[in-house]
Amino acid sequence: MKAIFLLILTSGLLAAQVPRNCSQVIVGVASSWNSSHVSLTVYQKNGRTWQRVGSPWKGRLGRNGLAWGRGIHPKIRSEARPKVEGDGRAPAGIFKLGGAYGYAATIKRHPKLPYRKITTRDLWIEDRTSPHYNRHLILDHTPKATWEKKGQMRQNDHAHSLKLYIGHNDSILGGKPVPGYGSAIFFHIWRGGGSKPTAGCTTMHETKLKQLIATIDPTKNPVYVLLPQAEYSQLRKSWKLP
Repeated sequence: MKAIFLLILTSGLLAAQVPRNCSQVIVGVASSWNSSHVSLTVYQKNGRTWQRVGSPWKGRLGRNGLAWGRGIHPKIRSEARPKVEGDGRAPAGIFKLGGAYGYAATIKRHPKLPYRKITTRDLWIEDRTSPHYNRHLILDHTPKATWEKKGQMRQNDHAHSLKLYIGHNDSILGGKPVPGYGSAIFFHIWRGGGSKPTAGCTTMHETKLKQLIATIDPTKNPVYVLLPQAEYSQLRKSWKLP
């Protein structure tokens, strides 16, 4: 049975790999599917060789661990569950990165990395019944309707004062979000000094997040790879991972 499972898993994943034009990767590795702790490392490609940038650092994931997400990897056929809204799991797979969002007027970043200063008119829709599901909306008026107020991006919340978008079940980066498969996935600041897990995002110390955002270079077509250790070891070669 185990051999059959591995064959199914491998056959569904061999087509996945870091895009050829990608030369910058954030790798997140958790000890298991049910772990909310992650080790994060940035790599950049020098010729055909991946080289580590700096040292690995700690982060937190969903309170229930990980589940297969919807990214630029193919649909996964395995016993591991898929990511769904409200499951408390971070999406596993390969994901493109979007822009940064925050409370500050400006941040340290690459000139080509988009940055949006969040206002009360910025919404991110997490209602699976909405036609705007998993989309960033900017209203031309002060939020009045119930759905508008519910969809407002976090205000006066330090953990969300700076974040970087992860393209899971994506709409911003050209994909089409599937209702109920998870929304609003970001890198952002952790809570309680790292003592608290998330609802599905990847969090870290504020200093590390600022360093990460300052390192991201859109011209290198960066991606985020998040996997449990066993899957990372198994897929490292076929996915052309660092």
